[in-house]
Amino acid sequence: MSDLILESSAFKNGGEIPKKYGYKNSNINPPLKIKGIPQNTKSLALIMDDPDAMGAVGKIWVHWVIWNIKPDTTEIKEDSIPVNSVEGKTDFGEIGYGGPAPPDKEHTYIFKLYALDNKLNLNQGASKSDVEKSMKNHILAESKLTGKYSP
Repeated sequence: MSDLILESSAFKNGGEIPKKYGYKNSNINPPLKIKGIPQNTKSLALIMDDPDAMGAVGKIWVHWVIWNIKPDTTEIKEDSIPVNSVEGKTDFGEIGYGGPAPPDKEHTYIFKLYALDNKLNLNQGASKSDVEKSMKNHILAESKLTGKYSP
């Protein structure tokens, strides 16, 4: 089994996410690099959320949900989404990327990448839980990238 890897040229795993990727700043997605995609992958899915929001707002805040990313995708460029991929709704009530916006203190944001053995039959604007339900029993590999962001 290959080791799926998710990285960013904008910040190191566990490092500080640059301010321009924040919701109240440019609100553009950081560049992401993907390596080690398993051979029989049919699509990729990515979820970015903030588990630290639990303390501030009582739930894990969803910042980005994107799926049906082509399996040969090796990077997601800054401020763009891969061709033919589909984005879901964030907890900001918007479709697409919603950058870090911690209401209280530094939060850790998690980008989770999934290699799937199928494509997800979901419409644009689907929720994180819809995506997670559709992925169940179809995950070949997963990877995480974390970054910190302060208000």
